[in-house]
Amino acid sequence: MALCLANSLIACQDFVSYDQLVRYKWWYRHGYMSSTGQCFDIGAATRQSIEEFETRQRKFAHDHDMPLDEMDLLSDRGLLQAFDVNCSKEGVAGNGALMRLAPVPLFFYRNPEVAVDYSGISGRITHGDDKAYDACCYYGALIIAAMNGAKKSELTSKTFYDKHREWFGNRSLDPEIMKIAEGSYQKPGGYQDGIRGKGYIVNALEAALWAFWSDEDSFETGALKAVNLGDDTDTTAAIYGQLAGAHYGYKKLPEKWLDCIGQITHGDDKVYDACCYYGALIVAALDGAKKSDLTSTTFYEEHRKWFGDRTLHTDIMAIAHGSYQKPGGYQEGIRGKGYIVNALEAALWAFWSDGDSFEAGALNAVNLGDDTDTTAAIYDIMSLTLRRSTRTQASKPHWIDT
Repeated sequence: MALCLANSLIACQDFVSYDQLVRYKWWYRHGYMSSTGQCFDIGAATRQSIEEFETRQRKFAHDHDMPLDEMDLLSDRGLLQAFDVNCSKEGVAGNGALMRLAPVPLFFYRNPEVAVDYSGISGRITHGDDKAYDACCYYGALIIAAMNGAKKSELTSKTFYDKHREWFGNRSLDPEIMKIAEGSYQKPGGYQDGIRGKGYIVNALEAALWAFWSDEDSFETGALKAVNLGDDTDTTAAIYGQLAGAHYGYKKLPEKWLDCIGQITHGDDKVYDACCYYGALIVAALDGAKKSDLTSTTFYEEHRKWFGDRTLHTDIMAIAHGSYQKPGGYQEGIRGKGYIVNALEAALWAFWSDGDSFEAGALNAVNLGDDTDTTAAIYDIMSLTLRRSTRTQASKPHWIDT
C-alpha cells in the first residue's frame, strides 16, 4: 500500500485521497504494485474500508448517472469534493494506517504544516479513529523533522511536540498519543517493561519509537529489536524503518542487506548495479541536480564515492558513459525489452531525448515497443523526480487533468 500511495502522489503531483483509494482497491482486487502480483495479508480494517469505498463508488455512479467503469478515473474537482473518502469509522485504530505512511511526509516535507495534516488524512481514510489520525500526524512530523536534519536527540525529545506545535495547527493530540510524544516508549527493558508490537496503533507507534530510541544508532539493531518484540513483527519493523531510514539515510543501511535487494529478486550483478546507478540518479535529482548533470557521461566518476568506490558491471558502465545518447533511438538499436540492461538504456534515452517534456518522454518510451509499460514506468520515476525537485509544472501531461 505504501507503493500505491507513493505512486498516487507522483502521478497526481498532489495529495488526492480518492486516487489513493482507487489504487488501494486495485491492489486488493488485482495485486497492483504487489511484489507477488496479488494482494496478501490485508488487515480487516483496510479490507472493510476498501469494500466500503467500492459501495460508495457504485452509489455515486448511480446518483450522478455515470458509467461505473469510469469511476476509477474520476477527475472533476466538483465531483471529487462531493465524494466522501472517509470510508472508515470511529473506533478503527489498527496499525495499517502507520505502516504505509512514509511517502506522504517524504513528498511534502518542505511544507511541514501541510505534510503533517496530510499524514493524518492518509491514515483516516481507512482507519477512522482520532488516534489513527493523530498517530500518523505525530509520526509524520518526526519523519519531516528527520528529513530537515533534526538530530536523534531532538526526534526523541519529550518536548518535540511542544516545540513543533504549529505543525499540528496548535491542536492537542489524543491523550494516548500525547503520552507517547512525552516519552512513554523510553523504557530500557523494552518487552519486559510492557512494550508490545501489537496491531493496535498506539502499541505499534510506541513499539516502533522504542526500537528507534534504543537502536544504538544502528538501523540493523533497531529493525531486529522491532521484530523481536513479537506479535505483528513485520508492521512494527516497517514503521520503525520509515523514521530510521529518514534519519540514518541510505548510506547507513546495512550493506549486506542492500546487497541482497537486487539479488533476491533477480539474482544478477547487472540488476544490482542497474538499480544502484538509477537510484543514484534519482538521489541526485532530489538533491537539485540539473538534467545536464544527470545525463553527463561522467556522472558515475563524479559520484563514485556513492557507490563505495566499486566498479559497475561492464554493461551498466557503458550506459553510465552515455551509450543511450543516440538521436535515432529505435533506429540506432534502443529497445525497451525485458532485459534490465535494455530497459535502463531505453528509459534513459527517453529521458535524455524528451525535450524537457514529460509527455514527450513517456510517449518516446512507449513507442519503443516491446515491454512498453515497464520502460515508461522506469522513465516516469526519473522524470517526475526531476520535475518535482525543480517545481516544474509547465510540462505536466494533459492526462493528469483529464
